[in-house]
Amino acid sequence: MSKKIGECGFCGREMPLTFHHFIPRTLHANKWFRKNYTREQMNEGLDVCRDCHSAIHKYIPREKDLGREYNTREKLLAHEELGTFVEWLSKRDPSKRVRTRAAKSSRRGRR
Repeated sequence: MSKKIGECGFCGREMPLTFHHFIPRTLHANKWFRKNYTREQMNEGLDVCRDCHSAIHKYIPREKDLGREYNTREKLLAHEELGTFVEWLSKRDPSKRVRTRAAKSSRRGRR
């Protein structure tokens, strides 16, 4: 299966794209989400590059937070760390993969 190639909905780079559900699919059966969102709303999302998709889940690791508080493109980009990362990434060469590092708070205690 070939990947869709196009402009990333976050960084704007021309890349292979993945689909990010604004409300994670693991929450679609959750009673609270079924009560508060239509099926169409739960299937909304955005085509993003792998670097941006990885960053979304790195900076906002709790799926319930993604579904409740960051369920639009604008809300995701308003997240301070994610917005800064996407702005930085938009200026990078799309032929080079970017690795996101663990947040400082999660690196504490590692040796």
